[in-house]
Amino acid sequence: YQTSLKMSQREKKAKKFLRVTKQYLPHLARLCLISTFLEDGIRMWFQWNEQRDYIEATWSCGYFLATCFVLGGCAWSGGCVLILSRNFVQYACFGLFGIIALQTVAYSILWDLKFLMRNLALGGGLLLLLAESRSEGKSMFAGVPSMGESSPKQYMQLGGRVLLVLMFMTLLHFDSNFFSILQNMVGTALIILVAIGFKTKLAALTLVVWLLAINVYFNAFWTIPAYKPMHDFLKYDFFQTTSVIGGLLLVVALGPGGVSMDEKKKEW
Repeated sequence: YQTSLKMSQREKKAKKFLRVTKQYLPHLARLCLISTFLEDGIRMWFQWNEQRDYIEATWSCGYFLATCFVLGGCAWSGGCVLILSRNFVQYACFGLFGIIALQTVAYSILWDLKFLMRNLALGGGLLLLLAESRSEGKSMFAGVPSMGESSPKQYMQLGGRVLLVLMFMTLLHFDSNFFSILQNMVGTALIILVAIGFKTKLAALTLVVWLLAINVYFNAFWTIPAYKPMHDFLKYDFFQTTSVIGGLLLVVALGPGGVSMDEKKKEW
């Protein structure tokens, strides 16, 4: 009884938080979500020669194609501006999906499981953003008959939630100490709740707080001198994690969608 009472009190606090921040939360979520793309575009501009030389040496694609790749990287910020201004959001999302795929191949992320899972989690955030930009009654493909409540938008929300939890799987530590075991158990329980859509907003909000604390503590790139390689590694991780936080904030702001246990409970 006491456990259910505490859970009810937490839900009330979460609902109160959502009421207060309802107007601003989607804007903050979009800003966090596009932060890694914005940082990539700026970094490409300031590291023009290094990035071009890396692509040219890795893929032997020649000076011209390597320059085109870096130039395209600098233009990534254009899609971010469209998303923040809420203009042509769907086109901007598809463009950013292409950037994730291009990055995965160009920087050999495909063979690094940890970075691959983080890129997929980033794609999950974009999928949620794409779902948010769609009107409720609009079908993804013209002429396709309606499927009732199981609209393409709701399936995108489901896919986005499932992909987002991949970020947390990269944070699990398989150590024997008590703190790591407790962290893994709590974290696993929360990501399962988000994936299946049960107590979704509360679970997602808890993950936002947890991930924010981990991000600031472990990825504090501002404490490392800029000339050291670790500075760039931590900076990359910091902004990627911030983008996943943005995706979770979208879940908090918009809910899990129709394909979730929270939605099915309303029918029961």
